[in-house]
Amino acid sequence: MSSTDLTKVRRRRVFYIPGYDPFPPRRYRELYRRESAEQAEISGYDIAMNAPAPSARGFGWHVTARIDGQKTETDVEVLVWSDIVRGSRRTSIFGTYWDLISTAWIYLSTGTLARVMRLRKGPVIAALYPVFALFLQAFLAALLASLVIRGFAFTAEGLLGARAETAALVLGAIVGGWLAWLLLWWFERNDGRFFAYYLMHDFAYSAAGRGAYAQELEERLAEFRHRIMAAMEEEVDEVLLVGHSSGAHLGVSILADILRTEKWPDGAPALAFLSLGHVVPMVSFLPQAQRLRGDLRLLSQSQDIAWVDVTAPGDGCSFSLCDPVAVSGQATPEKRGPLVFSAAFTQSLSPQKWKALRWRFFRLHFQYLCAFDQPKDYDYFQITAGPLRLADRYADRAPSKSRIEHTVSKHTSVSG
Repeated sequence: MSSTDLTKVRRRRVFYIPGYDPFPPRRYRELYRRESAEQAEISGYDIAMNAPAPSARGFGWHVTARIDGQKTETDVEVLVWSDIVRGSRRTSIFGTYWDLISTAWIYLSTGTLARVMRLRKGPVIAALYPVFALFLQAFLAALLASLVIRGFAFTAEGLLGARAETAALVLGAIVGGWLAWLLLWWFERNDGRFFAYYLMHDFAYSAAGRGAYAQELEERLAEFRHRIMAAMEEEVDEVLLVGHSSGAHLGVSILADILRTEKWPDGAPALAFLSLGHVVPMVSFLPQAQRLRGDLRLLSQSQDIAWVDVTAPGDGCSFSLCDPVAVSGQATPEKRGPLVFSAAFTQSLSPQKWKALRWRFFRLHFQYLCAFDQPKDYDYFQITAGPLRLADRYADRAPSKSRIEHTVSKHTSVSG
């Protein structure tokens, strides 16, 4: 099919759902501004940003692009749930260690950890990293306390004799305990360097309901659904939902609820879903994730919503090339999506840039939203601001051959 046969997008609404991120949404606006300008210079098209987006109810921006001779106007809106994330992180240091124990128990006792380990090693390492990091921090704190206590006892015995040893031990325990706590506090305050608390809270939030969504999150998803349906009433050519990381499975549930509960407006624009760097198995493999598993099945069968899932083996924080529907045991004969393919970081980034980013795991997890200096057929800015609908752009795209699409989850039941 030639580009002249396709319906050109002149106006588009984009809704972006971040992952488990406590930071304000302005970071995504500045990321889009910086990276879109770089990609436009590399790829030879024009793109400009203005803020705010006139039609956005929340935090958003307006994009004007001219690509392949076609002008497209796009309003981007961030679907904000960072306040929920921040609320889930309001716990003490001891509370975080309790989350560690309870979360580890849930993933181990339900068999979920053993199952996700059969997929990609990267996200499993990411899941185990905060466990080892927090235990290491606790060990260092305990070691510091022990050295202080021993130092006080040795000093007292040498200067005052054995009779002062008990008092020295008590004083050493007080000082050592205080220094140990101070060290743990320092680790927590500097978690921007270590990401141990951040990742621990992320996994703990998902595991708290053993895969079931918290009520506050369900209410927020309902709000997001209403915003998307309001956009479906506007005079636009495409409404595109983008879900990144944990935002990918939230996007699945929002769209499944639209299919279940909403009436499609007459003459409605195309509705599409782009999931990026998903971590779906960390939730869908849990025993009480019947709601999410049912959402995956329903969305995969839809003829009305185009679904493209993009990951990359170079992203160690995502389940790269794992079909989220199939590995969760929800593939049926009626399955139509998603189209699963790789952003191929090692090919779409130059050797110099790949070398610079190779060990920056969290930065690579956001590469889907950034510029590629050797772009292939994935360009976030052409998808979100260009003249082609998502379904048309990838109508002839074959899925990646190395994808995993067999059932791996132990738990496959869905909501009634």
